[in-house]
Amino acid sequence: MTFMPPFFPSMIRLLSHLIAAVAITASAADSPQWRGPDGQGHFEARDLPLTWSETEHVIWKRELPGRGWSSPIVAGNQVWMTTAVETAATAEESARRTKDNKSGQPLTVLDAVSLRVLCVDRQTGEIIHNEEVLNERNPQWVHELNSYASPTPVIEDGRVYAHFGAFGTACVDTTSGSVLWRNTDTRINHENGPGGSPVLWKDLLIFHCDGSDKQFVCALDKQTGKLAWKTDRTGEMHSNPQFKKAYGTPLITDIDGHPTMISTGADWVYGYDPATGKELWKVPYGELGFSMAPRPVAGLGMVFFSTSFMKPEMFGLKMDGTKTPTVVWHNSKNAPTISSPLLVGEELYFVSDGGILSCVNARTGQDYYRERLGGKFTSSPLLADGRIYVCSREGVTSVIKPGPKFGVLAQNKLDGAIMGTPAAVDDAIFIRTDKALYRIGGGKK
Repeated sequence: MTFMPPFFPSMIRLLSHLIAAVAITASAADSPQWRGPDGQGHFEARDLPLTWSETEHVIWKRELPGRGWSSPIVAGNQVWMTTAVETAATAEESARRTKDNKSGQPLTVLDAVSLRVLCVDRQTGEIIHNEEVLNERNPQWVHELNSYASPTPVIEDGRVYAHFGAFGTACVDTTSGSVLWRNTDTRINHENGPGGSPVLWKDLLIFHCDGSDKQFVCALDKQTGKLAWKTDRTGEMHSNPQFKKAYGTPLITDIDGHPTMISTGADWVYGYDPATGKELWKVPYGELGFSMAPRPVAGLGMVFFSTSFMKPEMFGLKMDGTKTPTVVWHNSKNAPTISSPLLVGEELYFVSDGGILSCVNARTGQDYYRERLGGKFTSSPLLADGRIYVCSREGVTSVIKPGPKFGVLAQNKLDGAIMGTPAAVDDAIFIRTDKALYRIGGGKK
C-alpha cells in the first residue's frame, strides 16, 4: 500500500489549478469574445475540415444543461458559455403576465430562472464548471426566439465576465468557478429578453442598456463591478416605447488615432469615447428602426451596420476622426435584423433572416450577388481558414468561398438549431446548438 501524506491531494489540486491558470493566461487571445479576437468575425484558425456531420469530423459532442444562445468563447483549455435553467410559471400566472405584454410578440413566461456559466474542457468535452451566478424570480419575459442567456461572455486574465442584460452582470474566476463580483444595478425593461454582449476595453466592461423605459450605455470597473460611467442616449426617438428598444453590442475601434466606441441604438448610431462615455457624434438613419441586434464592423476607413427591425437597411459610413461621419451608401435589399455583417477585403457579406446571402462592394454598396442559402438565420458569419462560415437555425453550416462570385463549397448538417456564432481556434471549430456543444476538427478532408 502506497503512503500518501494528507496534504498531498490538496497539493495536486493546487498544482492543477495553477497549470490551468497559466494555460488560460497564455492563450487568452484564442477567442475571448463574441465573433473572435477582433470582435468582427475574423479567426486565425487553420486546417479546418471542409465537411462534417454527426458522424464525421466530430472530435467530441457534449450535451449542455439549460437553455442559452450565447456563443462559445475559448481560452487555453477552456470553452465558456452561459445558460439558463428555467422554472415554468403556472398557467394562471403566465396568462396574467402575458396580458401585460405590450410588444405583441410571443413570449416565454417563467416563475424563476437560474443564470449560470458553463465551462467545458477543450480537449475532452467534459463539463468543468456549471455555476449559478444570478437567480431571478418572476423574470421579465423573453421572445420565443430568444433565451435568458443570449449575450456572449468575455474572458481575460483568468476572469470570465458574464452579462445577462437587465438581470445583471457577474465576474467569475476561471480556475475555481467562484463569483468575484455581481452588479444588478443596470435594470431596464428589455421586453424581449437580453441580447447585447459586453466588451472589454482597458479596465472597463462596457455594454448597452436600451429598454422600452430607459436607454443608455454604461461601463463597469472590471475589477470591482462598480459603475464607472453611464451615458444616456440623446437622439430623439419614436414616442412608442416599443420602438425605443435595442439589443446591440458596441465595437471599439481606432479612428485616426482616436479610440471610438461605435454603438447602435434605436433610430441612431452613436460614437462615444470609451474611456469616459462622452458622446462624440451621432447619425440618424432615417426610417424607423429598433431592436438592433447586429454588431457593426469597421475597415477601409468606414463603419458598416444594419438598422435591424421595421425597415432593415445596411449602411456604410465614412469616418473622420472624432467628427461626425458621413453616409456613403445604404442598401435596403435583404439586410439582416439579427445577424451581423462580415468584412473581407473590400467585400461586405451579410445574410438576411430568411437566408439570402449578399455580397456587396464595401466602399460603394454596389451589389455583387444575392443568393439563397435556405433556412433562417440569427448566427453571424465568420472568416476562418480562408473560408466564410454561416450557420442556420436548421443546424446547417454553409461554407462559402470569399470573393465577388458566389460559390458554396459545402453545407454541413448537425442535429439541433444553431442560434449563436461558432468560434474557430487552431484546427477546430466550436459550434453550439440548442442541444449540445461540438468540437469539429480533423483536417480538411
